[in-house]
Amino acid sequence: MIGKFKNIVAKKYFHIVVIISIIVIFLFGLGIIVLRYNVEGETNMPFELTKIALISSCEGKDVESTDTKWAFDVYQSNDIYLYIDKNKNYGKTEAIESVIIDNIQIESNKKDNIKLYKPDENPENKLFKNVEENIVETINYKGEMESNLKNLAISNQGGIIAFRISNDNIVRYTSNDEEINHLELLKKADVKQEDIDTKITFDLAIKIAEGNEYKTTINLNLPVENVIEQGTTSKEITDVKDFIFKRVKF
Repeated sequence: MIGKFKNIVAKKYFHIVVIISIIVIFLFGLGIIVLRYNVEGETNMPFELTKIALISSCEGKDVESTDTKWAFDVYQSNDIYLYIDKNKNYGKTEAIESVIIDNIQIESNKKDNIKLYKPDENPENKLFKNVEENIVETINYKGEMESNLKNLAISNQGGIIAFRISNDNIVRYTSNDEEINHLELLKKADVKQEDIDTKITFDLAIKIAEGNEYKTTINLNLPVENVIEQGTTSKEITDVKDFIFKRVKF
């Protein structure tokens, strides 16, 4: 019996079968690891997305009119704040090199009106101003010692980044009323919900100074509900576990 076994082991095909079995087991294990990574992503990043805050509002930009007392181009803007915090469970100290928003995709009935705005750099203005020089295609926040939204700087130990998605020139509203409440412009101009409903998809990448880069894709439905009736609305998204980060640079 032992002799027969030795004869089988000594044969070439036996070694081939063993090698193939080892390869199959290795590939199976590797497939499980890859599948799990695609589902769970990075489970211990040095920095994490912890919250998304949305503020939707309406405003009117004055235009000249000879027939009415008031004339406005009506805008519906959505200010988006992303909170990037240090992972306290991460084993060592890292620093943020940059946080980038790019690959922005837009679905909207007014797609041609949708613009991406960076914060206005003028310290005397409010954070966002819908002017041409603030229109961008990507947002790049540099890691610095301190955060400064207007200068597109985020603390290298975590902070907040912000940008605006605005539905510009939805409609022109004219009126001879004595006073105009800008919060009522969408309602007064009879703007419909389908005129402002927007879905945006974008990539959020966190680059670490030591070389690693982590990226996720974020989908948001804008604006925050009831903005037509209320003029300004807001909400916070704290359940961000579905935004799975993957390492894109090792």
